[in-house]
Amino acid sequence: MLTAIASTLAVLLDLLIIFIGARFFAVPIAAAAAYGVPVREDGDSRPYLTIKGLRDITSGLIGLALLAFSGTHAEAWFMLAVAVTPFGDTFVVLRNGGSKAAAFGIHFATAVVVVISAALLFAA
Repeated sequence: MLTAIASTLAVLLDLLIIFIGARFFAVPIAAAAAYGVPVREDGDSRPYLTIKGLRDITSGLIGLALLAFSGTHAEAWFMLAVAVTPFGDTFVVLRNGGSKAAAFGIHFATAVVVVISAALLFAA
């Protein structure tokens, strides 16, 4: 039962980050605002927003591949390592004038859920 819960949470997190990455391709300005650091419509930030989208999609695909082909233990290590991203995003938002609500309510909370996912995967 724990394996099913841990694996399901990992898949959901992997799919969520793929969705977020795809959103940076489809609607980059809106996605940046939802991230917590809005950008100007007329700025030159689109290439960087595309890079962020690609990074997120890649992270999700790696997570899904690890879980499918290497199992829960490999996915647990991946989740633990990838938690650095939302922890770092917390500081990016704070450092660039974003709201504390976005920094802690979105990014820090995500990092905590990713660490919990890793713990569940290690226990499974």
